[in-house]
Amino acid sequence: MAFESLGEKLQNVFKKLRGKGKLSEADVKEAMREVRLALLEADVNFRVVKAFIADVTEKAVGHEILESLHPGQQVIKIVHEELIALMGSTQSQLTFSSKPPTVYMMVGLQGAGKTTSSGKLAGILRKQGKRPLLVACDVYRPAAIKQLQIVGKTYNIPVFEMGDKESPIVIAEKSLAYAAENNHDIVLVDTAGRLHIDEELMDELGQIRAKVRPQEILLVVDAMTGQDAVNVAQTFDEKLGLDGIIVTKLDSDTRGGAVLSVKKVTGKPVKYVGMGEKLDDMEPFHPDRMASRILGMGDVLSLIDKAQAAFDEKQAAELEKKFRENSLDLEDFLQQMQQIKKMGSIKDLLGMMPGVNQAALAGANVDEKAMVHMEAIIQSMTPSERRDPSVLNGSRKRRIAAGSGRTIQEVNRLLKQFEEMRKMMKGLAGGMKKKKGLFGKLGGGFPF
Repeated sequence: MAFESLGEKLQNVFKKLRGKGKLSEADVKEAMREVRLALLEADVNFRVVKAFIADVTEKAVGHEILESLHPGQQVIKIVHEELIALMGSTQSQLTFSSKPPTVYMMVGLQGAGKTTSSGKLAGILRKQGKRPLLVACDVYRPAAIKQLQIVGKTYNIPVFEMGDKESPIVIAEKSLAYAAENNHDIVLVDTAGRLHIDEELMDELGQIRAKVRPQEILLVVDAMTGQDAVNVAQTFDEKLGLDGIIVTKLDSDTRGGAVLSVKKVTGKPVKYVGMGEKLDDMEPFHPDRMASRILGMGDVLSLIDKAQAAFDEKQAAELEKKFRENSLDLEDFLQQMQQIKKMGSIKDLLGMMPGVNQAALAGANVDEKAMVHMEAIIQSMTPSERRDPSVLNGSRKRRIAAGSGRTIQEVNRLLKQFEEMRKMMKGLAGGMKKKKGLFGKLGGGFPF
């Protein structure tokens, strides 16, 4: 989970502040010393950390803070606001050319996840109604073209390639004519990387930029490389002029300080972050939401975004009607589990909930397979059994257990959980006759 260690350390610092009825200047400075160490351990740029601590301390030791009724909460509020400002204040979105195709030039070092990120970004844009084209301009790395083709097939995006003998500059230039002929309004040029920055690489990228005139040049950096990612961003910006940054592998929780440093150091915004291997695991970067996650405040807005993307609107409306009528059955239960799986891992979803103890969650054994087992049990039932579980006698349960590869005890446990959920839903439905609340926003999902 992103910033798990940093978040845990900061939350421990602020827990001490909340426990004090009144803060002294020494209390604030001691807290800031611990915050500084936590940020440095996360590999945030030391100059960025120094300026951040100075800004927070100056605001936090003011008379109105130290004398307020809830000084600890006031300090947390200041840290939250400064974290948001540090990461760019507002979400930075992709821009589009007034005359298609819009060209995005993807650059970065080898191993940063550039090719995969190109495919994911193309997939995201296709979901928005665009017609993207991936362009294979890495003719040096063995199997680079094949990798892009596999990525393109995964996300159902066509790939333009001319083999590994043609010049990348020629390939990039000819891809524009191909895009125009085939009605592609987005072109993503996957350029070659290197193990380190060299003049030959930069010269080639400069020539490609001159030929395709990209709307944006997007640098892909690996969060696990920590401060090196910021140094790479600085160099690429000086040589090419960047428009945005994509940070990959942020889910690793290792040296994720690049996300906190790069905007301040380069002035270039982080536009997307990679939180896993799936298409939906690349997210638009929201500084305010990330700051809330780090400080353990949850991220309900991202949770709602994921739910709205995963839940079918028509199904949600039908489910809500059943919810109000207390007529939910195991078929509905199965549909909900399948849609919740689309939202990501249960542990990550729990991490977005406000009030969840991140430290406890970090050590929790969240069994992601439990939902798969429950699906198997329900899918081993007949349609009539799913609609009316009361008909399930001993012999039927034995048949279902054998068919799903589970035990009778697990079948009974599922049925008990379902009945408990129905009772809870019946009670909730009475208080939701006149308003939807969070249930409506989340598309009627069951509260697993």
